Amino acid sequence: MSVSKTADGSSNLSTRAKRKKMDNIKTYLQSSYEELTTKVTWPTWKELQANAAVVAMGAIIIALIIGLMDMLSNVLFSDIIYKMAG
Repeated sequence: MSVSKTADGSSNLSTRAKRKKMDNIKTYLQSSYEELTTKVTWPTWKELQANAAVVAMGAIIIALIIGLMDMLSNVLFSDIIYKMAG
C-alpha cells in the first residue's frame, strides 16, 4: 500500500491528523470563550468582596490555630528533650 506525499513530504494521513487536531483545539477554545462570556454567572463586586473577606478571616483563624499548636508542641517537646538529654 503506497501513501501519497504532499509537497512538504508528509503523508496525507499525517497532514489530515494534524489538521483535525488543530480543528479540535480551535473548536474547544471557541466553545470555552462562548461559555465564559454567555453562560457563566460572574459574582458582583460586593459578592466578591464579601467572599474575599470570608476567605481572609478563615485563613487568619487557621494560621492562629496552627501557630498555637506549634507553640504548644514546642513547649511540650522541648521539656521532654531536655529531660532526656540532661
